[in-house]
Amino acid sequence: MTTRGHSRKKRKQTGIKWLYITAAGLVCAVILAAILFKIRADSADSQRPAGTSVSQKIAGSGDRAGDSPNEENRPDKGNQWNKTNIDNTNIRTIISQMSLEQKAAQLFIITPEALTGFQTVTQAGDATYKALQEYPVAGLIYFPQNLQNPKQLKTMTARTQELAAGLNQLPLFLSIDEEGGKVARIANHEGFDLPKVDTMAEIGKSRDISRAYEAGSVIGEYLEELGINLDLAPDADVLTNPDNTVVLDRSFGSDPVLVTQMTKAYMKGLEEHHVYGTPKHFPGHGATQGDSHKGFAYTYKTWDELEQAELVPFAGLIQDNTPFIMAGHISMPRITGDDTPSSLSPQVLTGYLRETMGYKGIIITDALNMGAVQDNYPPDQTAVMALQAGADLLLMPADFKEAYNGVLDAVKTGELTEERIDQSLTRILGLKLTLPRHKR
Repeated sequence: MTTRGHSRKKRKQTGIKWLYITAAGLVCAVILAAILFKIRADSADSQRPAGTSVSQKIAGSGDRAGDSPNEENRPDKGNQWNKTNIDNTNIRTIISQMSLEQKAAQLFIITPEALTGFQTVTQAGDATYKALQEYPVAGLIYFPQNLQNPKQLKTMTARTQELAAGLNQLPLFLSIDEEGGKVARIANHEGFDLPKVDTMAEIGKSRDISRAYEAGSVIGEYLEELGINLDLAPDADVLTNPDNTVVLDRSFGSDPVLVTQMTKAYMKGLEEHHVYGTPKHFPGHGATQGDSHKGFAYTYKTWDELEQAELVPFAGLIQDNTPFIMAGHISMPRITGDDTPSSLSPQVLTGYLRETMGYKGIIITDALNMGAVQDNYPPDQTAVMALQAGADLLLMPADFKEAYNGVLDAVKTGELTEERIDQSLTRILGLKLTLPRHKR
């Protein structure tokens, strides 16, 4: 063989050798990536804090309840939404891949009954799976009829998240009204042996900020253990009207500075247990006359007057980047010129809360089936008006399907733009993509 032929043979052998080395390297890289993924997954699971007295009490009481989907409907535990290092690019990409129907559904938090059509829901199974498939809502809100005992509730919430994950959907906001005092759906339920938290009025009278933190922490602890990640509390209202019939002992008091401090401390207690709080009822129910549960509730104050008391806690919470603020159904005729509830007013939500106060988080409406709204506006119009006003999440419309279809129709007719919906989805997804899945 000539030197040239030998050289060609050697180069060929060397090329083959490097081809094998490259292939082996690629295989190793894939294996390494898989190992790292498993380590990260195991690490995430291990970060859940060990159970305390409350969690131990929950784990040791009640009967396990809940049905399971059919085998073909059994969800895949893996889910593309469980990501870290979320940025705006990722969020925009996800939104761009959503249909208009999926987008519209993500604007609603409703009861399990409104989702499934069942009269009373205490389990999550096939009906929940099929309903989520058709209506991938932002979340659910639970009431006493959905509660039996700790194990039942924990199983239901965990199963609901699993079903959403199996449908490759976003994690759900699972919510409840758990303020403390008389408004405590779980702690006041006979099936639950849990610590009772004093009324906010009692805590406020003490002027001890640590008591507000402790209240939030106690509630946050058992909510986290039970799979609830959104508490429609605390009440950030400053009780300036002594004749008020809505807030009463749900408020920390009439001192706006104290209410601000107490509300912030309560929120911190919740958040340390991975439960989001929802300060309410913007722009302040403590000044109102009338009950928005039954009809119009009014405040005749101007913005300048509200800024002296009622708005102080909300301004402080906005400085702390609170992720949620609940808009109340409060009519302000001296500001808006009519009876339009604040929750449906662009002047209040966009003009003042967004632009004047600089709030960038999620605006959730108070329940849209309350008298101030339901008795004066049909569900489809209510949903559209709330979104036009600047709300992001629509809580409990009087008729979910009518409200949902109203949003779709409004986009198709140009009354609402899809870009406006995308603005709300950007806020909602930005928070949802950080939610941990609940583990049974």
